[in-house]
Amino acid sequence: ATAIGAGITAETEYAEMCIEALCKITGLDIKLADDLIGATSDTSCMVGYSAAMKRVAVKMNKICNDLRLLASGPRCGLGEINLPAMQPGSSIMPGKVNPVIPEVMNQVAYKVIGNDLCVTMEPVMAQCCFESADLLMNGFDTLRTLCVDGITANEEKCRRDVHNSIGVVTALNPVIGYKNSTKIAKEALETGKGVYELVLEHNILSKKDLDTILKPENMIKPVKLDIHPNR
Repeated sequence: ATAIGAGITAETEYAEMCIEALCKITGLDIKLADDLIGATSDTSCMVGYSAAMKRVAVKMNKICNDLRLLASGPRCGLGEINLPAMQPGSSIMPGKVNPVIPEVMNQVAYKVIGNDLCVTMEPVMAQCCFESADLLMNGFDTLRTLCVDGITANEEKCRRDVHNSIGVVTALNPVIGYKNSTKIAKEALETGKGVYELVLEHNILSKKDLDTILKPENMIKPVKLDIHPNR
């Protein structure tokens, strides 16, 4: 046994030999702390490491919730994407596909978030950090291979939603002007028709120009388009 921090009663090469052995065992570039007494009494590095994993878990939880929402349906939800089917549907709802992999990752996130709280109790500090790291690494592999890699888009459904959306008039505003945009939005709301349909109906833009403006890649950042309305 050694006096923690001071290292008295141990051979002078003991610490270096331990570091060398740990590097071989773990494959990590482990370093000896400059201040062993300070490192023994201050566990802020491990607290910070756990906090970083908690942040990753919170972000992952949000992403998985988004996947579940975007895949909700097939007719009463958003239904913008399809998640790979991992298990039979409900016994009372034939054809139902449950988002089991995102739900698994939600559970992983909750456990990592809970472990971050437990890290404030020193006796379980290392165990909680190791468990959280294992859960996240295995969880991400599962999410990628069994869910993300197999996601497909419902292109027709997304296209219909864009064409029926009143909000897309915002993208048309710089081209057709505020007055026309307001008129189209109001008529769409009153008649139930889509903005896309009404712009063509009133001959404000050609179909080619309208499709260019509403291309997804032209709606995620400012784009200068050399397009002029018909009137």
